[in-house]
Amino acid sequence: MLVSGELGSGKTTFVRGACRALGVEGPVTSPTFTVGHVLPGPTEVAHLDLYRLGSLAGEDPALLDDYLTGERIAFVEWPVAGEEAFERVVARVLLEHLGGDRRRITIE
Repeated sequence: MLVSGELGSGKTTFVRGACRALGVEGPVTSPTFTVGHVLPGPTEVAHLDLYRLGSLAGEDPALLDDYLTGERIAFVEWPVAGEEAFERVVARVLLEHLGGDRRRITIE
């Protein structure tokens, strides 16, 4: 699932809620400085954040391979940097600020 939205729109909070629904019990934090985390649960969940990457062009071609497997559910924040690498996208989520604590969530 590709999760987009401006800074502070709630991407990590959205992923945290989805992880809880999938049975992940441990902490779900933003992987901004590590690119990704693999979270244990009934089904492993990969949580990636590509905010620091302008594109994958200058990166190791296998950078995402350890995260994006057929056995895991993956959530990718700031996916635009690696759009070409996401061949099996099930859904795209867009979070938008509506003022205060209100958000609009669009799922395609």
